[in-house]
Amino acid sequence: MELELRHLRTIRAIADAGSLTRAATTLGLTQPALSAQLKRIERALGGTLFARGRHGVRATPLGELVLERARVVLPAVSELQQEANRFARDRHAKQRLRIGGTHGPLLGARVDRLAGAVPGVTVTTCASWSERRLAEQLSDGTLDFALAGTCGSAAPPGAPHLVWQEIAVDPVFVMLPDDHRLAHRPDVDLGELADDAWACVPGDGCFGDCFTAACARAGFAPRRMYETDTASLVHLVQVGRAVGLCRATFPATPGVTTRPLAGTPLLWRHLLGRHPASQPPDLAATVLAQARHAHAAAATRSTGYTDWLASHGPGRTP
Repeated sequence: MELELRHLRTIRAIADAGSLTRAATTLGLTQPALSAQLKRIERALGGTLFARGRHGVRATPLGELVLERARVVLPAVSELQQEANRFARDRHAKQRLRIGGTHGPLLGARVDRLAGAVPGVTVTTCASWSERRLAEQLSDGTLDFALAGTCGSAAPPGAPHLVWQEIAVDPVFVMLPDDHRLAHRPDVDLGELADDAWACVPGDGCFGDCFTAACARAGFAPRRMYETDTASLVHLVQVGRAVGLCRATFPATPGVTTRPLAGTPLLWRHLLGRHPASQPPDLAATVLAQARHAHAAAATRSTGYTDWLASHGPGRTP
């Protein structure tokens, strides 16, 4: 049997898991099937790769040698595949711009502006709740640019080789039903919402942890959290089932009142991501400029945000 990349991935999975049982679960195999595969790999390599003990498995000296090489070979092959895919796609997609983004109204506004700024280029979009997935798509070349975000100064998603540039920083507002007891306030103290249920859109970034920490600083833990899509979140707020969080640029919606949180306990940083080798600098600069223009236009349409900016000083960011 000749050694293949899949065999190296199996060896690495066993080492990372520390046991055949856990590795089998990760690889989607039964434990007997993985054991049989490991024996075939060991025969091909001429010796035992793992010693079994009461607490799992550990690599033998031969296993350490193979693992050392695997940790070099596997990332190199993965990078080669990504670069090859990107090169092949770019040859056939010179007149197409692929933009990904988390769900939100600004994605459409940015696409609209790009369509006018780069005539002759078809702009396509891909929306996802997963910022990590968007970063993966930038890395493998299936997206040219991605619109994502982080809380405050948190690190952007994805591999360190990706380029992330700041579009703007917004305060996070709270969404209330029009008849909510606090809807008449100019701003709302987070602690006053301790008894309310909450609704949110799922995500794999840091926002959930940042929100929980902000609630803890305000002296409470959210008593109930509904995870749902944006349309359902708005509905839950409209009918008074929950309150929610939104970006300051959230458009006016019947039945919903948006208010700043007193003291600005949460910030949202809009980011534009790209792979440094995917697009020429002039196009990257154009996409970033149009993204900033789209955000600025959305901000001017939000009365609550313009009022907030007027009371907190001028500037593009809080």
